Amino acid sequence: MEINLVTKVWSVDNDVENIRSCTQIVDAARLLRAGEAVAFPTETVYGLGANALSDAAVEKIFAAKGRPSDNPLIVHIGEREQLSTVAGTVPEKGQKLMDAFWPGPLTIILPKNDQVASLVTAGLDSVGVRMPDHPIALALIKEAGVPIAAPSANRSGRPSPTTAAHVFADLDGRVAGIVDGGATGVGVESTVVDVTVDPPVILRPGGITREQMERVIGPVELDPSFQVGAVETPRAPGMKYTHYAPEGEMWLVTGDEAQVRAKMAELLAEAKRHGQKTGVLATEESAAYWQEQAAVDVVLSVGSRHDLEKVAQQLYAVLREFDHQRVQFIVGETFSREGLGMAVMNRLEKAAGGRILSV
Repeated sequence: MEINLVTKVWSVDNDVENIRSCTQIVDAARLLRAGEAVAFPTETVYGLGANALSDAAVEKIFAAKGRPSDNPLIVHIGEREQLSTVAGTVPEKGQKLMDAFWPGPLTIILPKNDQVASLVTAGLDSVGVRMPDHPIALALIKEAGVPIAAPSANRSGRPSPTTAAHVFADLDGRVAGIVDGGATGVGVESTVVDVTVDPPVILRPGGITREQMERVIGPVELDPSFQVGAVETPRAPGMKYTHYAPEGEMWLVTGDEAQVRAKMAELLAEAKRHGQKTGVLATEESAAYWQEQAAVDVVLSVGSRHDLEKVAQQLYAVLREFDHQRVQFIVGETFSREGLGMAVMNRLEKAAGGRILSV
């Protein structure tokens, strides 16, 4: 489908009083009510939103992103009262998670009701819902007066956007508007947890960790289907297809530090011999080492391996910077899977398309 829209961009200050009454928010909400797709910031990444009760509106999300329609979308609400417009009953553990983590980066899978658009759920009998912890997102959803279906505001498969500039680069002319609220905070998408089963199951790791949830509701399991190569029908965003990928071929290497460096150097030297521009996704601890290696053209640090929150915040911007510098072959380090590291590694594995070497 050819799309040729004039994309309007509004800048909104997060700290302004009465954000909901701002002209920019009122204009953007009016477009959402009219069935258009509008990008906006959340505390995780920028989302591309449309009325979750309208298949015609939601279809514009898929068209703009080039996203397969068999991948379900997350519904964003601005207040707890909106939950009943898309979901049915809420299990007790779901209520406890909402009380503990909403607003925040936690998407909860619930039984759907008949009002939510069929394209949102991809034919499933459940729906993922969250309340974002961002003043602009909350104001926009409340002003629109409808729940908003919103995946990340990028072309399908590209690194998720953490600034309005990232959104504009991917979707200018493909969406009706972009609300610019500055850089996002968490940097990786929300955790997705299914509470229609007991014990609940994490379908996608994200900003709320397994350990945090278990302190509230007890045991929480991990679904293996969020790993690269899963063939099950996706029950949540991020469970199918390669996501978050830079344009260059990317590999991850894991194992003993000395052996990891040797294997990375071998891969980089081979790519260099084939005339490719090479890059390393490094940590602060290793960046200086890689900058001294002749086979490496671009070294980008994603942060300290001892500060995974910072790594999560910077990951997508770093992946996009490799594209900006036209890097053709990228090798990256890996991280602990403890806590937020599970989300970081999930995104890296998908960005690499499953190309992971253990040494």
